[in-house]
Amino acid sequence: MPIRKVLVANRGEIAIRTFRTCQELGITTVAVAAPDDNGSLHARKADETVQISSYLHSEEHIRAAKSVGADAIHPGYGFLAESGDFAEAVEAAGLTWVGPSPEALRLGGDKLAAKRIAREAGVPVLPDGEPGEIGFPLLVKAAAGGGGRGMRVVRASAELDDALATAEREAAGAFGDGTLYCERYLDRPRHVEVQLLADAHGTIVAVGERDCSVQRRHQKVLEESPAPHLGAGLRAAMLDAAVAFGQAIEYRSAGTVEFVVDGGEFFFLELNGRIQVEHPVTEAVTGIDLVERQIRIAEGEHLATDCYKAEGRAVEVRLYAEDPGTFLPQAGHIERLRLPSNSLLQSQGRGVRVDAGVEEGDEIGLSYDPLIAKLIAHGRDRDDAFEILAAALAETEVVGVTTNLRFLRWLVAHPVVLAGEATTAFLTEHPPLSPVPLVQAPASWRQPWRLNLPAPSPMTPPDVDLESHRHGPTQGESAVIAPMPGTVIRVEVEAGTEVSARQALVVLEAMKMEIPVHSPFDAIVKAIHVAAGDRVAGGALLVELES
Repeated sequence: MPIRKVLVANRGEIAIRTFRTCQELGITTVAVAAPDDNGSLHARKADETVQISSYLHSEEHIRAAKSVGADAIHPGYGFLAESGDFAEAVEAAGLTWVGPSPEALRLGGDKLAAKRIAREAGVPVLPDGEPGEIGFPLLVKAAAGGGGRGMRVVRASAELDDALATAEREAAGAFGDGTLYCERYLDRPRHVEVQLLADAHGTIVAVGERDCSVQRRHQKVLEESPAPHLGAGLRAAMLDAAVAFGQAIEYRSAGTVEFVVDGGEFFFLELNGRIQVEHPVTEAVTGIDLVERQIRIAEGEHLATDCYKAEGRAVEVRLYAEDPGTFLPQAGHIERLRLPSNSLLQSQGRGVRVDAGVEEGDEIGLSYDPLIAKLIAHGRDRDDAFEILAAALAETEVVGVTTNLRFLRWLVAHPVVLAGEATTAFLTEHPPLSPVPLVQAPASWRQPWRLNLPAPSPMTPPDVDLESHRHGPTQGESAVIAPMPGTVIRVEVEAGTEVSARQALVVLEAMKMEIPVHSPFDAIVKAIHVAAGDRVAGGALLVELES
């Protein structure tokens, strides 16, 4: 049945990107806006806008769709996009759900059930279970989670209790479900994901893969397609495994099966039952509009199975309002925004595509993802794509809010990234903005090596640009300030407490992530200026120390 009017139950760049395809198809678009988001760009781009109380209230989206006569809801990513209950409620209301079936979302969204199904389908999975059975290092994960929330690496038993407590709070806050599980942790894998398309008639197709290994806080920073240095046999096995998992849960619509790759082995991570932030790199190399395919599948069309061929290479980076050294989110007013002009769009030619979520003059707050824009470059080969992307980043300018632009320029010029050798440990082994070798070392020396010493404890990558990005006192100073706006969820010390260097003093919450603020040196707590529940601005005084 043709879709004529779509409500996008989301905001920001994914809502705007979905509107673009709908408008090309002649489908009327409807935006929703929460009370604190009325002036946002997505609300200005749609044909109609409806006010709702919250993006997380499923009944509000359904009410909004009914109020304007929409006949379908597209969930975008995040918020309710992977909620089986929301999908079921949309269908029960007589609306078309542009996404997977409620049953597939529930099976794929439950990480423990998904691992069991994958194992039964013959897809390799990482061992999971009790910490004593797995051993260390291990990864604590939210069973209902994603995007790095509710996830903690634990390298020793002494760290386990704190990691479990923190992950449970984050998971409950972000997903309404604090269920956790533990699995074996790989220190230096690659993160490779397979794009699936599946219709309602049983046809499932793997539309290539993406390498998403460069990450901070388990969240992706740079993605490319096809994945570099992936042997033909390993690639074919991963595509087959993704299809097998999709068949096992009777998947429908667009979705992504994520894997970690360790040498010649790969292991199932999870299913993302939605469009991915990094989907444009697949669109660039295949010429497929994945949102259009989602809509066609929801209308009941059959998928073609023989027209998905990759041409060239594509690479994407995400421009965020965040500190370029610590990756802490930032807020502010965009006084000037200069982005490269779109020269790629959906074509197969060389060029740049920009998917932006804001415009000059907009405000960036901390209630939502601080993504400003995605820059996607498509070239004849990897060198060409990275050259195009570097030129696009050089052209980009943002004034009024701190961004990761300097970091992105550093990243796309780094020899390890250019060589296609980055793993998920890249930003630990190469701290953000650290000096880049002028000459690429021989391949044998580009692999990490160390003396026979114990591994360092995991921590947020240091801020290497201390003069312009210093968030805490040095020895002899006394004021510990908030590195970003947020809410105080815990004060870990009292006046008079003796603290050691890197001991947590206060824990803030921003973007549903817990951000501990540490003591920079051994000291005594002189005074505490905040309490749990306080909302603080960036730069606000939290704790005074004396050495």
